[in-house]
Amino acid sequence: MTPVRAVTEVTLSSADTSIVVVVLCIALVALVMGFVYRREVLAASPGTESMQEIGGAVQEGASAYLGRQFRTLGIFAVVAFFLLMALPADDLGVRIGRSVAFLFGAAFSASIGYLGMNLATAANMRVAEAARHGDRDAGMRIAFRTGGTVGMATVGLGLLGAALVVLIYRGDAPKVLEGFGFGAALLAMFMRVGGGIFTKAADVGADLVGKVEAGIPEDDPRNAATIADNVGDNVGDCAGMAADLFESYAVTLVAALILGTAALGNEGGLTFPLIIPAIGVVTAILGVYITRARNGENALRAINRSFYISAGVAAVASVIAAFVVLPDDASQLGGITDEGLLAGGAASVVDVNPALGAAAAVVIGIVLAAFILWLTGYFTGTESKPTNDVARTSLTGPATVVLSGIGVGLESAVYTAVTIAIAIFALFTLGGGSLILSLFFVALAGCGLLTTVGVIVAMDTFGPVSDNAQGIAEMSGDVDGEGAQILTELDAVGNTTKAITKGIAIATAVLAATALFGSYLDAIVQAVRTAVGDDTGAVWDQFLVFDPRALVGMLIGGAVVFLFSGLAINAVTRAAGAIVFEVRRQFREKPGIMDYTEKPEYARVVDICTRDSLRELATPGLLAVFAPIAVGFGLGVGALAGYLAGAIVTGVLMAIFLANSGGAWDNAKKIVEDGHYGGKGTDAHAATVIGDTVGDPFKDTAGPAINPLIKVMNLVALLIAPAIIGLTYGDGASAPIRWGIALVALVVIVAAVVVSKRRDIAIGDAPERAGVLTES
Repeated sequence: MTPVRAVTEVTLSSADTSIVVVVLCIALVALVMGFVYRREVLAASPGTESMQEIGGAVQEGASAYLGRQFRTLGIFAVVAFFLLMALPADDLGVRIGRSVAFLFGAAFSASIGYLGMNLATAANMRVAEAARHGDRDAGMRIAFRTGGTVGMATVGLGLLGAALVVLIYRGDAPKVLEGFGFGAALLAMFMRVGGGIFTKAADVGADLVGKVEAGIPEDDPRNAATIADNVGDNVGDCAGMAADLFESYAVTLVAALILGTAALGNEGGLTFPLIIPAIGVVTAILGVYITRARNGENALRAINRSFYISAGVAAVASVIAAFVVLPDDASQLGGITDEGLLAGGAASVVDVNPALGAAAAVVIGIVLAAFILWLTGYFTGTESKPTNDVARTSLTGPATVVLSGIGVGLESAVYTAVTIAIAIFALFTLGGGSLILSLFFVALAGCGLLTTVGVIVAMDTFGPVSDNAQGIAEMSGDVDGEGAQILTELDAVGNTTKAITKGIAIATAVLAATALFGSYLDAIVQAVRTAVGDDTGAVWDQFLVFDPRALVGMLIGGAVVFLFSGLAINAVTRAAGAIVFEVRRQFREKPGIMDYTEKPEYARVVDICTRDSLRELATPGLLAVFAPIAVGFGLGVGALAGYLAGAIVTGVLMAIFLANSGGAWDNAKKIVEDGHYGGKGTDAHAATVIGDTVGDPFKDTAGPAINPLIKVMNLVALLIAPAIIGLTYGDGASAPIRWGIALVALVVIVAAVVVSKRRDIAIGDAPERAGVLTES
């Protein structure tokens, strides 16, 4: 093992400053283009009066939910701000900058989430109106430009924040950006969990009572949960996913800048990681503009073509940039050296071509995105064999549908994880044996993958906008015939694009977490040199995988992913149970609902979803933040390294399994609803509805939330590493203080989990539940 060399002081030359200023200008261009796309969307007709009324109700519910969520999260943000101030840093300016950057990262993440929700709720009725006039291409363009707006905001604000910090703090920028990335990741995780609980509680409740029990169609206005279901699509899929991809963008940039300064120093370490996403802005604009179906071709084919074209342009431009900006000989860097920090380790000089390696790393990241796009589409698309196999098992009942979907998810996790592993190993070999350079190339691959993030966000937002458009059309009753068929097609394409973008988001999370893992090692190295000097053998021994502390850490890290997933799914179960009882109550107490003489109480269901989702936020969030603290201060930096490794490995497998199982179940239902295997109203349809209901919290709550989870835990580890070393080996070493911190963190986790488990998973008191079930 050849760990990281000492980091020399990094500065910005006048040429580097000019590059950063150009990057700032490109970030502003992205924000301007987002405004242009938004204006194009809002210029379209909002539809009939009935459509506008329903769309307004959805927008009002979504805005109210996010407003209450942000007020709740504001408390966490204030607490985190002061905790960051308490952590050690080189000087007071860096400490203050890191805390302020945390607030900006959180605010940017929240702003992008709100923008995604707000515009999506305005676009869905416009897509429905375009379909009502038989204009499929216009509907597709509106939905994709909506996503393009959010994509431009994502890349623009992410690049703007990182470039400003680099321009202001220069060599200290990586330390300050730790706060920026932590703020973005923490807010994204909360929005993912809260939005996921909201949307799936409403969706599951609406399906179980409306489609399975009452036998009415999806999005039927007689179902009191339909408005909440549409609200949930926006606060979960639009707001949550936009925040998720923004924090992936921000965190990957943070890791690339930290590792770039360690690996390259002044030779592009602070500028090249900014150039790659700046190229991505330009290619994203291209990708959004060229997305249109040719002569009635399948919408998914048109979207995929735009993705591949923009990815190809980004690859070529990134290779050119690498050879222009970076040196082609390691000797120009004084030889990239990794000082041996294990007992008896020796320094080594690495003979590599930094420009060639960086170019190859970015291309690997882009190719990885393209391959995962195809692989995820294969396992979840309506035209693929695995999903059609799941649909065919509906002929033998819901049990076989559930089993086949689980099988698809498990199998797909293997292929996706192996693909990511191959990519990471290839990146390691590019480093020529230098660990720090290899980790920098991993971060660059993440940046390369994210050159496509503008188009990825557009693809993801396309899904909920199309879904909501179909819901508004169904509820208003103003769209039928060809228009209804157009919306069905767009909705099916949207299901696939959502699944694809979840797969890409998972790959991004793994690359970002791996790079942050390397940044954690860099932080440990610097802290050890300060506290211990050259006598480092006892420190590095615990990083060996054979050390029981590292193995224990791995087991705990993997277990936390399972616990986090279980808490999220249980939260959906509780909230969905409340929706089921409420919708049953309304059907029972208002018999006129079924013949349209009475109107359902939509607002009550929205309020239940809002209350329950916000109540369930705390436990997963506290687990993500305090578990690394408990392990790190209690068991040491080696155990914390094992913990992060266990969380990354388990997290990627779990996230892919959950996302692809859910995606396959969802599209299997669409296949049956399109008339295959008996069509709507048959036992086969009921079986796929149950499969989709099981898959909802898989693919839209627990699975996506794992992405920010593993990044939040890595960032927490990165931030606390110097404090752990200081309390373990430094002049101020104190075992009682260290164990006291670990004990407090453990008590917080246990208390949060106990409070969560005390909530009745079936909702309500037993006699009341029995009465409801008997009467219904």
